[in-house]
Amino acid sequence: MLAVVGGRGGAGTSTISINLAVYLAQLGRRVLLIDASPSGAGLHTLLGLEPAKAVASDEDPDEDDLKPVPTQVPGLLLVPQSYRAGSTSPIRPGRKPRWARKLRTLEVDYVLLDLGCGTAPSTLDLFLGADQVVCVTTPEPPSVEGTYRLLRAVFLRSLRRSLVEDRFRLRLVERAESEVGAMPSPLTLVRTIARYDSSVGARAAAELAQLRPRFVVNNARLRTDSELGPAMCDLAHRYLGVRLDYVGHVEQDDAVWLSVVKSRPLLIDSPSSKSARNLERIARRMLALGSPRPEQRADERPVLIPDDPNLYDVLWTHRGSSDEELRRAYKRQREMYQPGSLPLTSLLSADALRTEQARIEEAHETLLDPLRRKAYDASMFPDEQTRDAPAPREPNAALEAERALLRSELSREIGGETEFTGRLLRKVREAQGVEIEDIAKHTKIAQAHLRAIEAEAFSELPALVYTRGFVRELAKFLKLDPTQVTRTYLRRMRATLSPEEDATS
Repeated sequence: MLAVVGGRGGAGTSTISINLAVYLAQLGRRVLLIDASPSGAGLHTLLGLEPAKAVASDEDPDEDDLKPVPTQVPGLLLVPQSYRAGSTSPIRPGRKPRWARKLRTLEVDYVLLDLGCGTAPSTLDLFLGADQVVCVTTPEPPSVEGTYRLLRAVFLRSLRRSLVEDRFRLRLVERAESEVGAMPSPLTLVRTIARYDSSVGARAAAELAQLRPRFVVNNARLRTDSELGPAMCDLAHRYLGVRLDYVGHVEQDDAVWLSVVKSRPLLIDSPSSKSARNLERIARRMLALGSPRPEQRADERPVLIPDDPNLYDVLWTHRGSSDEELRRAYKRQREMYQPGSLPLTSLLSADALRTEQARIEEAHETLLDPLRRKAYDASMFPDEQTRDAPAPREPNAALEAERALLRSELSREIGGETEFTGRLLRKVREAQGVEIEDIAKHTKIAQAHLRAIEAEAFSELPALVYTRGFVRELAKFLKLDPTQVTRTYLRRMRATLSPEEDATS
């Protein structure tokens, strides 16, 4: 069961949930999409269904009743929002635990819930009951703040649910909440609880460690917007204690708006658009990741971020960092910790921000001075003789899982008779973790030409003799057979261009 949720309205949960469902259905899976947004019915319109088929009429429907309707996408069913007679508010699924349990018994491969936005109890319960959750934000301060608020609310709901049968411990949690205030940072609440009772603090820390949703930035326009996701993941871990798995961003694209106007899913209406490719990559990464993580063992204690991190942690780097790595880390942190910083929205007060800025400057001045760095290491790590500690930053789990999945698929797809298309060449590149900028720098081929090769935008490519050379160099860079790649790709190119050439002759 997958769920898509946003911290604030307008994040794009409907677009993302519909296209994730379409992607899964196109793989031959049987998918059930459920409109569970508290703001009202909407998915039926985006899928081109008539309101009469999507919304209950005068009958008084049962909240537990699931009545899927077919959609224009083979294999995709929709459970639309319904209304009670005489009510202007939609029935909100998830009020009753048996409704959520019933989802597990359905004869489908995937159940996908569009939870809309907000922190209503039913929304949080479905969030916690899903196998995977995608949190969606947009590059705007209210949306970023809403995402952090959602994470706080989910943790509070999870902790209270885990202690619902232990009134003594639940009262202890309520006492800690009254001390730290409304919607506190989960880290702050865990540490406050631990001061009262270490066992309850450990229980709260374990609940926090199990909270690991996926994360998507929607409607990205600028380069800084695409960098917002990794920055929010770092900051959510540092100040909230929540680990987010960043699975990608969706670029701002008129094709999305046009697909909404036409009431057709983007992956069907405009599958070659840049936003559609972004959504396919997000879906692929989620499939590659699978379930978030195995259940934590009872004897395994979660690791919390210390109140007073060392100077390497301040820069999010490690003891083996070179001077150049330290400079890059310092530049990234300095840019992030500026007044009005988007990823820091609602996390730090003005005084706390100045404290963090002072820490970053101290780390920069100390670690880039060889003598001061040596003295600092000796005083901070007296039992360690070398700087070979691994970097604290975890590898991007979504990215690594996606590449492993792609390599597995490519091992079956590529053979002696394979026809290399632009889509297949892009898949090989992504499996190797190579960006177009890297290929352009090494081969001296313009990025526009490389993108045109992958998109099979043949009209944007130069004369055939030059294109042959470009494709051959690309194949060499990707460690493919240059002869086979060039022969099959150019054959496809000629077949596409021939009708156009005949029409103009």
